[in-house]
Amino acid sequence: MPPAPSGLIKPVNGSKHGDQLGLHAAMARKHGFPKLSASSKALVLLPLLLLGFIYLFVYPKEFELQALMSSCSPPRGAYTAAPRRRAGEPAASRKPDFRLLIGVLTRADSYERRHLLRMVYGLQLAAGDLTAHVDVRFVFCRLYKNDQRVLVPLEILIHGDVIILDDCVENLNGGKTYTFFSSVARLYRDDPYDYVMKADDDIFFRLPRLVQSLGQMPRQDMYYGATIPCDSMDPFHDYMSGMGYALSWDLVEWVATSDVPRNRTVGTEDRMTGQWLRLGGKGRNRFNAKPAMYDYPLPVPVDKCSHELVPDTIAVHRLKDNPRWAEVLKYFNFTARIVPSKFYKID
Repeated sequence: MPPAPSGLIKPVNGSKHGDQLGLHAAMARKHGFPKLSASSKALVLLPLLLLGFIYLFVYPKEFELQALMSSCSPPRGAYTAAPRRRAGEPAASRKPDFRLLIGVLTRADSYERRHLLRMVYGLQLAAGDLTAHVDVRFVFCRLYKNDQRVLVPLEILIHGDVIILDDCVENLNGGKTYTFFSSVARLYRDDPYDYVMKADDDIFFRLPRLVQSLGQMPRQDMYYGATIPCDSMDPFHDYMSGMGYALSWDLVEWVATSDVPRNRTVGTEDRMTGQWLRLGGKGRNRFNAKPAMYDYPLPVPVDKCSHELVPDTIAVHRLKDNPRWAEVLKYFNFTARIVPSKFYKID
């Protein structure tokens, strides 16, 4: 350290006080800074120790927690299932047996129904007992009301599970199903599914049973569902009920590129799908899932598509209101995992 300029510290009028200042300056130049007392050292070291503690213990834990959360959180669109890991398999080695997209065709205004379906399918997907990768998406035609243009984007921001078909106006039998399949072929061209299922928003699928059933199906030229007419068990008799039916990916691509479906989009949608496949010579591998797929049991059945709830159910259709949903979910013991709590009492 260079010595302080001599002109900075001078005796004041030759006084004793000035002599002392000069003496201190000389000592500082000769010996450096004076030694710190124990209390002074503590004041200096304490902040340094606190900084070290924060760096070594607090931040690493925070980073570890963030990494854990990011690795365990599903991607946006919570209604996605990863395959179950079988006993003895190392973590992250289990590949899905197949990939299934369930497109629930609904209307933009059906907010309450989507909320219910997200709970019903979300609980099943979160259970982790599926051997397939399953995605559930809600599908409707382009938005046409101002409130939809605000409320639907909120759903997309939170759930990320909505597909809006820009090429159609909301309809039941005016081409929406064709637009769905042809759009899926384009949207997922780079990451295709093995099966694509069209489903109504009043059907309840038990996903483990559906995955088990589809797991036995071929991956090519496959048409799966509940046969129509209701009294027929022959999948080649006519077509599959619009409650919910699946096509293998090659058939989805064919629907998107063939003139056969493109020129026949208007009409009863499930009948039209059967007609496409018949005229195109497609869907040679057909499978009827009845009686495990059926309509809600009516007090006086109107046809053989409806029967009592059964334990090996794959799907129940015509759940038009919340009481019917509650009855079916209760039958399959859907709330069995709820635990007692001081915050609620459910008799």
